Amino acid sequence: MKILAIGDLIGSAGIKKLKKELPYIISKENIDFVIVNGENSAEGMGITEKNFKDILEEKVDVITMGNHTWGKKDIFKFIDHPKLIRPANYPKGVVGKGYNIYNCKDKKIAVINLIGRVDINVLSDNPFVLAKELVENLQNKVDIIIIDFHAEATAEKIAMGHFLDGKVTVIYGTHTHVQTADEKILPNGTGYITDIGMTGPENSVIGMQISASIKRFETTLPERYKIATGECIFNGVIFDIDNNTNKVKSIKRVNK
Repeated sequence: MKILAIGDLIGSAGIKKLKKELPYIISKENIDFVIVNGENSAEGMGITEKNFKDILEEKVDVITMGNHTWGKKDIFKFIDHPKLIRPANYPKGVVGKGYNIYNCKDKKIAVINLIGRVDINVLSDNPFVLAKELVENLQNKVDIIIIDFHAEATAEKIAMGHFLDGKVTVIYGTHTHVQTADEKILPNGTGYITDIGMTGPENSVIGMQISASIKRFETTLPERYKIATGECIFNGVIFDIDNNTNKVKSIKRVNK
């Protein structure tokens, strides 16, 4: 089985790039299951109902979120859709689901969304404690467990990878929008990469307009971020999973 995880979609430009590249990649790479991070699809913050429907027009199985989950009020219209999950370690009682189980090629796949706590300014429960609880609850109910860990700190992501090594099939990072070159199969068999990157304007500061970003850093004055224009990149990672062992055989970065 081949699973494709696609990095944070940046605005309508990112969605357009997704629509252009995804059908070709699915066909060329024989992809069976697709996960997309959609928390920046509403021009950089949140997701609208239109964004959600546009993404689901493609062969996308799961949309994960992150620190901008509540960026657009539209989300409350479709928060309970089975293909949408938000960070599982949001406080108890928050609407939506932090994970869901999907069927693909006679396999049960659990996809979990978690958010980090280091330098991300979101009130959340301890992702390590909750991850352990969720994995212990799911491991005898599903064949494959995949985690999108939406976090800022590299160290926090790497630590989570080792914490769950051998207990989940795949753990990958999102949020920083820069694809890392550290894809690996950890000692106990879990497929890991620190960040899968973004799908959005290439000539930008993580998808945002360069001039506005520089002004914020240079002057410390507030400046409204705007989505950059121009050609887009498509970042993702393909995890090839052995049908017999349900472990990752190989990992391939996609950068188009």
